[in-house]
Amino acid sequence: MPPLMIFAAGLGTRMRPLTDMRPKPLIEVAGRPLLDRALALGRQAGTGRIVVNTHYLGALIERHLEGQDVAISREAGQILDTGGGLRNALPLLGPGPVMTLNPDVVWSGPNVLTALQAAWNDDRMDALLALVPLARATARKGAGDFSLDADGRLIRKGHFVYAGAQIIRPDRLAEIPGDVFSLNRLWDLLIAEGRAFGIIHHGGWCDVGYPDAIPLAEALLRD
Repeated sequence: MPPLMIFAAGLGTRMRPLTDMRPKPLIEVAGRPLLDRALALGRQAGTGRIVVNTHYLGALIERHLEGQDVAISREAGQILDTGGGLRNALPLLGPGPVMTLNPDVVWSGPNVLTALQAAWNDDRMDALLALVPLARATARKGAGDFSLDADGRLIRKGHFVYAGAQIIRPDRLAEIPGDVFSLNRLWDLLIAEGRAFGIIHHGGWCDVGYPDAIPLAEALLRD
């Protein structure tokens, strides 16, 4: 299994006031912190090295992870966004493709990381994103992100939502200028070359991005 990067550096502005005193990854859903749910997905999938990045209230996350086999990629000076954050963590992740996971999501059904690894084709893919249909994207606000062609390649715009989990080859991050940037910049490069693909998650999914989404996520887990 590739190593796993969990993005935990965000400011959690949509989740205020719950994030005034704690980072969003430590907010609990059904009595369990979101970060612990993300770590469990990785461990159940058999991943080896796990890296968590930190910025906002990062000391609380580090304290929460004490005694666990998790490496910390600190973004002390400024938050680097997903692309800059992944590039900053590469010395800890090592060479080759990596899995990334957003912790502010609740999943049900098959382990999405296991499904991504099973579908990964190293010869033809540089990115493989997990998607959910917009109609099944609980608590999602806004339009979809992608559609898929007949071969499963990503096309910008459509009725699929990026679900917050992927396998990606990070080599071309070196081509992107600046320290702070989104992984959308890398995705655009790979989509243009036909090297970015998607798979559909067939279980439940909830975006835990704001306080009112917490009971929706808990209902999803009960069901």
